[in-house]
Amino acid sequence: MRRRCWLAASWLVVVAVAAASVVGCGATGAASRGADEWAAPNADLANTRSVHGPIDAASVRRLRVAWTLPIGAYATTPVVVGGVVYTQDLEGDVVAIELASGRVRWRHHYGVQTYGPNGVTVGDGRVYGATTLFAFALDQGDGRELWRANLLANESEGIDMAPGFHAGRVFVSTVPTRPEVQYGPGARGVLWALDAATGRSRWQWDEVPAGLWGDPGVNAGGGLWYTPAFDGRGHLFASVGNPAPLPGTAARPWGASRPGPNRWTNTLAALDERTGRLLWARQVLPHDLFDWDLACPPILRRVGGRHLVIAAGKMGWVYAFDADSGALVWKRPVGRHNGHDRDNLKAMRGERLPATMHVLPGELGGVITPMAADARTVYVPVNELSATIRRQVMLPDRGPARGRLVALDLASGRVRWDHPLPAGEYGGAAVANDVVFTTTYDGTVWALNARSGRVAWRANLPAGTNAPVAIAGDTVLAAGSVPLLAGQTTQLVAYRLAR
Repeated sequence: MRRRCWLAASWLVVVAVAAASVVGCGATGAASRGADEWAAPNADLANTRSVHGPIDAASVRRLRVAWTLPIGAYATTPVVVGGVVYTQDLEGDVVAIELASGRVRWRHHYGVQTYGPNGVTVGDGRVYGATTLFAFALDQGDGRELWRANLLANESEGIDMAPGFHAGRVFVSTVPTRPEVQYGPGARGVLWALDAATGRSRWQWDEVPAGLWGDPGVNAGGGLWYTPAFDGRGHLFASVGNPAPLPGTAARPWGASRPGPNRWTNTLAALDERTGRLLWARQVLPHDLFDWDLACPPILRRVGGRHLVIAAGKMGWVYAFDADSGALVWKRPVGRHNGHDRDNLKAMRGERLPATMHVLPGELGGVITPMAADARTVYVPVNELSATIRRQVMLPDRGPARGRLVALDLASGRVRWDHPLPAGEYGGAAVANDVVFTTTYDGTVWALNARSGRVAWRANLPAGTNAPVAIAGDTVLAAGSVPLLAGQTTQLVAYRLAR
């Protein structure tokens, strides 16, 4: 069964021992941010993870540690609204922190373990989030719980994402996994739209059919791992995860229990955010065998008068679609591939595949954490780690992962630059003006010149990390979240421009 990268970071230690809120899309509202805010899980309603402010390629060298705060296990991106940082750890606990000083204003304890990436979002005076078991809303001022919503259909389902918030609704999906069980029979992803004031359901969309392609006693699938994107015109865009079992079972190998394309797994879907009606869907990888799900949050950008939605996943491909029609505009492979990109189609046709194979990207490779995009370029974090499949069991290969950050032209998908990184790329990307940030598993925060890809600044965190950064005004928030060596401690670190 598969392992998520954000939890798998600690697993790998054992194995290796080793523009405005939505530029050009018209969105306004709760995620419209000022220069000093990172107002949604991916900065804005369009998931661009792009901000403006005083940090740029010229000033980034002046970043210094302003404060640190001890944290537990952690794999999320903080949200910053009104001078307060709101974030969540992997026990589901939520904390509000003053951005200026690092002083904790309040904590709300849940103590419910999750994989991550989890996290919170803010709107209408409330903080919205989820544990593995339920969605919730807290009072933004004091952290009191205002409502909780139970969305799970069985004991194999969970929730593992930061919710979306727009126009009085909270959007959260179930996933067919939780820490104690992964892809149990009959577990499905369902996207829910909840009333932000009460938590009551407005609508739900089944990401995969209830019959699970003919055998709900074996199969599972779907799920959202990240926040949908909103275009401000009444549409949301969601990236749906993979089917299971993966690759198959000993008795029914290579997905034989789930014949056909397994819709709508590994799919970019556009929905009417008021009703949940499916507008269009594009499945980029039918009949997945290798856990190559389209997990990353989709990004909305306007290029040359055309609305684009950019998606990517662990298959190691980036896709650009016309946001209005769903037509494919371009697609581009990133990172290394070793010839298995069409094995899914062979299996779907009933062709024989080798009993043992070495696959790159593996189940913890490809584009596994969020991209970022400015007006011209999408910045793609790529993790290079292979997997070996033997007797229908798939495991990441031994040895440390390597990463790279790849800059693609938004209009064409052409590679602008490709910067290799010395450790696994589990930290996503974030861009401020002409500098793009990422983190690598060894505990390094990187800032690269967005135009050239050259290193502009770097810093060492107090531990390894599998968490992305957030940028709010003159401050970059990053987390040392995975102790790799004796004496390392997990901390949230605020880097601020020195005067």
